[in-house]
Amino acid sequence: MTRAAPSPEMWQPLATNPSALAEGPPPQATRGFWAGVRSRLFRHRPAMAGLVFIIFLVLAAVFGPMASPYSYFEQNLELSNLPPAYRAYTVDADTQVFVNRSNLSLYRVDDQGGLSALLRPDGRDMISRQSTWQIGGKDVVLDYAQRPPVLTIDGEVAQSGGLSLNTRNPFGTDQLGRDVLVRQMYGARISLLVAAAAVLTNFVIGVIYGGISGLLGGRVDAVMMRFVEIVATIPLTLYVILMMVVLQSGLLSVVLAIGTVYWVDMARVVRGQILTLKGQDYVAAARTMGASTSRILFKHLLPNAFGPILVTLTMLIPSAIFIESFMSFIGLGVTPPQASWGTLTSEAVETLRAYPYQLLFPAVAISLTMLAFNFLGDGLRDALDPRLSS
Repeated sequence: MTRAAPSPEMWQPLATNPSALAEGPPPQATRGFWAGVRSRLFRHRPAMAGLVFIIFLVLAAVFGPMASPYSYFEQNLELSNLPPAYRAYTVDADTQVFVNRSNLSLYRVDDQGGLSALLRPDGRDMISRQSTWQIGGKDVVLDYAQRPPVLTIDGEVAQSGGLSLNTRNPFGTDQLGRDVLVRQMYGARISLLVAAAAVLTNFVIGVIYGGISGLLGGRVDAVMMRFVEIVATIPLTLYVILMMVVLQSGLLSVVLAIGTVYWVDMARVVRGQILTLKGQDYVAAARTMGASTSRILFKHLLPNAFGPILVTLTMLIPSAIFIESFMSFIGLGVTPPQASWGTLTSEAVETLRAYPYQLLFPAVAISLTMLAFNFLGDGLRDALDPRLSS
């Protein structure tokens, strides 16, 4: 098979547009690294759910107590241990009552559906175990000799209505008559304050300490890391007890204890990142151009390690919140009457069998907060992964 020789007839002139050739190909829009991170993070549904919950928690903690007529320490023993939902009994067209079977008391239901006042009995028979009230000309009797107690109105057994929400105290009240919802929001303030202390400590101490250790290397790195290991081996509870001896039992002791030891994990992460990055060509070029050690660390190395730092920081926040709650639960943190999720849990354990809702709300708040930060941390880790940049 012979190959045909090229001839002028085989060629055709190319129709060109001189202006298009002068302009060149149209520029293509490129997306920066952080734009890609933001796009991938917004597509991560669990991370977005966690972020929305965290924003809601911050708003509730900051502005919620301002909108409430109650304070975290205001007591009203007549309205103690009220549930968030109840079943009312109709005495007449204008009067509804609620029977608290745990303390054998009767409460008036207001027009808005709130439990507004304790009705004191007009008579009490300790032998037959009955309490009587005169309400709207009717004889109301609570017979607590039976289990469960039975309410009768003019001799007839009363039938409760449907489930209603306590609009006066949506989360109910505790054993001292304090509003549980307001105390929950104040507890969120304490948790967010501890989280802020953990963030500040990790950034100021952990990042700088780990960066210096990884960049200098050698004996300096060995000595600094041995100190980190010594600090990490001492239990956090011991630090809190020592702080209580020097200062007083309270939030300040917990914040100082977390600030003293909580930076070690961040220092290890930053050190590992710096050891990986300091051998890159751009670091050698910066040294060749006469850049100082501090400039190399803060201008070139730490910004390139910001992704792992941010992920680690997000993962450490829920553990700091849990530590504060645990310390308050065992009596080493926030002290009553100051509200904290740990103190709320500790107080609710005493009345768990009779009023389980008092333990439910702080436990759910702690769990959801930790899950929200963990989901956000997982989303940041996936969004910052260079392998997903395409």
